[in-house]
Amino acid sequence: MKPIIKVAVTGAAGQIGYSLLFRIASGELFGHDRKVHLHLVELPVAAKAAEGTAMELNDCGFDSLAAVDVFDSPEKGFDGVSWAALVGSKPRGPGMERNDLIKENGPIFVSQGKALARGADDLRVVVVGNPCNTNCLIAQRNCPEVPANRFSAMTMLDQNRARAQLAQKAGVGVDQVTNMAIWGNHSSTMYPDYENTQIGGESAASLIKDKSWLQGDFITTVQKRGAAIIAARGKSSAASAASACIEHIRSFEEKTPQGKWFSAAIPGDGSSYGVPEGLIFSFPLRSDGEGAFQVVEGLDLSSFAKEKIKLTTDELLGERSVVEDLLG
Repeated sequence: MKPIIKVAVTGAAGQIGYSLLFRIASGELFGHDRKVHLHLVELPVAAKAAEGTAMELNDCGFDSLAAVDVFDSPEKGFDGVSWAALVGSKPRGPGMERNDLIKENGPIFVSQGKALARGADDLRVVVVGNPCNTNCLIAQRNCPEVPANRFSAMTMLDQNRARAQLAQKAGVGVDQVTNMAIWGNHSSTMYPDYENTQIGGESAASLIKDKSWLQGDFITTVQKRGAAIIAARGKSSAASAASACIEHIRSFEEKTPQGKWFSAAIPGDGSSYGVPEGLIFSFPLRSDGEGAFQVVEGLDLSSFAKEKIKLTTDELLGERSVVEDLLG
């Protein structure tokens, strides 16, 4: 039996947390041969609800669940964890602009960033709570004790949404759609890169002849999918976001198959695709399955793609300027 792994999930009483925790506890993420000790982290006002979730987790009788504890502060909840999923964040209210949301969430991720210094030596962090790229930047910059490359923000949900749209258009199973790269910010400026995507081993752009759809409705559907789901069900994406979080963590934990890649937002080092150093930017990545990963270099980008990548880069630079005073 492998050693027990401690995993913290913030916003544990929320919709995404509820959808996520049982899948982690079941052994789906780290395997049935590795027990998980879950740290459910919530605000004091929501700790009671998280205790109810903890009761349910225990009642499932999962062989792979070593223990579950509830914490009402990140300082306690992050102690000794190897993975921290920062799911909780303040949602956008009526009439609230994106920059207002960034300012509202900033202080939360300052305190969480500082608390992450209490994590295990192998701590890795995924930020799910929106605006996740800039929230991740704030947390990372307030935790200099942890290497920057241990921080990431989730764009796997965007990758999955894009793959599903292409599969439906091509009339194939989603498993046939591979090498979808999401570039930039998890926002309405993200760029789902159909040009480097493959469908059944062929170029998606050569298989789907409708270029106006690829450069129009396909991109906007992926960019605005979250808002469309809220409009349809009255609530934000929960199960799909939790599923993407599982895939995000697994993608870093496992070795990426030869010739494939996955999408995640990481701190750029200034050497890849013209992205400024330090931005939490979504790239195509490969993992070695042992804690290291690299950006997939040398992908062909058309002038159309470069324009889209510049647009999302500029947005992230603007967001960084909004939170400059919170960056440690």
